[in-house]
Amino acid sequence: MPKALTITGMAISILIFLVFALDLAIGVPFQSVSTTMDIAFVVGSAVLAFLAFTTFRELK
Repeated sequence: MPKALTITGMAISILIFLVFALDLAIGVPFQSVSTTMDIAFVVGSAVLAFLAFTTFRELK
């Protein structure tokens, strides 16, 4: 079960990263309303991916 949760965390972080990186780059889907929030979500998703990946490695 813990491995499934870490994989889910990585998948969610990739999804969040893609959505907000696309918004930052081309304005889809939120029409680039807040660049600061886009950057914050991209950084937050990168941190989540890193934490999930390191936890996944420890569980092996």
